[in-house]
Amino acid sequence: MPRFQDEVAIVTGAARGIGAATAARLVADGARVLLADILPQVQETAAALGMPALVQDIAAPGAGEALAAAVLKAFGRVDILANIAGIGGSRPIAETDDALLDRFLAINLAAPVRVTRAILPHLPRPGGAIVNVASTFGIAGVAGTTPYAVAKAGVAQFTRQLAAEYGPRGIRVNAVAPGVIETNMTEQYLEDDYYRRAILEPAPLRRAGRPEEVAAVIAFLASAEASFVTGEVVAVDGGFVTGRHPPKPGEESR
Repeated sequence: MPRFQDEVAIVTGAARGIGAATAARLVADGARVLLADILPQVQETAAALGMPALVQDIAAPGAGEALAAAVLKAFGRVDILANIAGIGGSRPIAETDDALLDRFLAINLAAPVRVTRAILPHLPRPGGAIVNVASTFGIAGVAGTTPYAVAKAGVAQFTRQLAAEYGPRGIRVNAVAPGVIETNMTEQYLEDDYYRRAILEPAPLRRAGRPEEVAAVIAFLASAEASFVTGEVVAVDGGFVTGRHPPKPGEESR
């Protein structure tokens, strides 16, 4: 029996990267999925999976209600919400202005909170599952990423708060905290030698992750296999948070 037989999911940020990989994984595991993203490319990603798409800015007023209406129109129900949409490109705090701070907080923190609030009434009790995307940068301090890191740390705490509040109602809420993953968001950083020395090489696995590796953990947390798991923030980071040490002289990175 497919892992998500007869279940319906919403995946935000689904045009590419972790969101697209998650949508593909859920579909492969038997779910029906509404793919949502601000990028029109989401329509092509969804069409390749044979699923519907919604071009939607998740930070816009009423975005959560629009997602709820779209998924109910397409499938008549929703069982899983994967809050993946977000932005990167943070700067040191001294180089920010109010507009940049507001943008990170609006898209990476306030938007998933508001979307979740709109979808919660439609999730089954028991049986509903929410998986948020935080970040290891919101767990371990990394210089130069404060606006991004603070917003993602908020997502982690939102996950714990919601798990405490909705666990008695049968809804599980977890998060993944990716490390550096090979996506459009990180492409420019992965080409920078200093970034690789500072962030990738000290991590035990000595490499960036792949979107499919994060999607696999998201799928597990959304599934009945994780039926006794809630309120967790699972690092998918090649060991970056657990222990960092630079390669020894002569040691080759993977």
